[in-house]
Formats: sequence, structure tokens, C-alpha cells
Amino acid sequence: MKEARKIVANIVRQFMNHVVPQVIRPLHILWNEIIGLFFIVFAVTFGTAAFRGYRNLDKGGSISLVILSAVLALLMLYYGVTSFLKARKISRS
Repeated sequence: MKEARKIVANIVRQFMNHVVPQVIRPLHILWNEIIGLFFIVFAVTFGTAAFRGYRNLDKGGSISLVILSAVLALLMLYYGVTSFLKARKISRS
């Protein structure tokens, strides 16, 4: 009985050492790509809001809304691009 447990434990250990890292790595890459996509979608949304706010400045729009939207768009774009670059770095290692 103890011998059977050792054999099963050895098989499980080999599985964990060989299969799990090969599954975790693509999931890590996919996670970074999905997060990057969400950040880029947010960047486009904030960029659109900044553009609309800029067009409405002559109609009494707020400059602070334009600046805030532009800063958030740039920040989200930065995080999106760096997330894709991180996914690429993981895939090449």
C-alpha cells in the first residue's frame, strides 16, 4: 500500500513539474493580452471623450474635462501597450 502511494505521489510530482508550467505560461500570456486589450479600449473611450470635450470648448465646455480625459487616455494607453509588451516578453522567454 505504501509503495502504491509512493508511485502515485511520484507520478503526480512529475505531472506538476512537466505539465503545469507548460499550461501556466500560455495562460499568463493570455491574461496580459486581455488586460492590455481592456486598457486600450478604455484609452479609446477616454480619447473620444477628450476629443468631444475639445470640440465643445467653444460652446462652453470645460477645459478641465478635456485635460482629465486626455491624461486618462494616455495613462490607459501606456498600461495597455506595456501589458502587450510584457506578454511578448513572456512568450519569448
